[in-house]
Amino acid sequence: MLAFLATVWGASFLLIAIGLEAFTPGMVAWLRLIVAVIVLSTLPAARRRVDRDDWPAIAIVTVAGNAGPALLFAYAEQTIESSLAGMLNAAVPLVTAAIAFSLGVRTLRRVHLVGLGLGLVGVVLLSLPSTTGSGAAATGVVLVLMAVVGYALTSNVLVPLQQKYGAIPVIYRAQLLGVVVVAPFGLTNLSDNRLRLGPLIAVIVLGGVGTGLARSVQATMAGRVGAPRASIIGYLVPIVAMILGVTFRSESLEPLELIGFAAVMVSAFLVTRAVRSSKAPATPG
Repeated sequence: MLAFLATVWGASFLLIAIGLEAFTPGMVAWLRLIVAVIVLSTLPAARRRVDRDDWPAIAIVTVAGNAGPALLFAYAEQTIESSLAGMLNAAVPLVTAAIAFSLGVRTLRRVHLVGLGLGLVGVVLLSLPSTTGSGAAATGVVLVLMAVVGYALTSNVLVPLQQKYGAIPVIYRAQLLGVVVVAPFGLTNLSDNRLRLGPLIAVIVLGGVGTGLARSVQATMAGRVGAPRASIIGYLVPIVAMILGVTFRSESLEPLELIGFAAVMVSAFLVTRAVRSSKAPATPG
């Protein structure tokens, strides 16, 4: 599961960039959710009943963990490279732990303070080369960080839902709602979209595998092994994204970005290593 998620989610940033070559950000986000719903609807488990009382939690998963990030990453990659978007995703375990501390779910220790401080410095260093003198790039970084926060918030409600119903019924409903939420963005500026085979295939793979199947696998893994162990995916996804961006899109990496990325990775390790025996939130990719 870990290897599958690292590969698929690491490649998702590259697939978004390819999709944007022919489609608007809103259309990329909308199509990936539509394809994900179509794929999951073929699975019998998707039709399993979900109690009405749990729909508010599913709505949170919809907005913060599916529709929101789908839109935010697509708009962000109009101004920043896919490798940077992927490397910023390394902050997901960091933000997840920070939320747990702020809610009083975890005890804040000195090592955590060091990790949180180092993570903040790392994010600044990671973003600095792209955002210096570029307001558009700065906006792109902010959008990615908003998606990161959304993933961390989602994880607080996803694990108990998965343990109650299984992954597929929850993810299917969240993405079905996501199609409705994102529809206004997808239907805006329709004339700006062009039908090209390469970007279309990229979005189909992104939706069917990366949004539909991968999110179900991630929820299953978190429910089985616990969110802290599942959060290790946050260390692997950015590495795959960085390698693919450099290899297939000739994206450049500044020394300061690499230093910042290393700092974020170390900080994520520091703030999560001391809570591995607890049921902290999982880390989506």
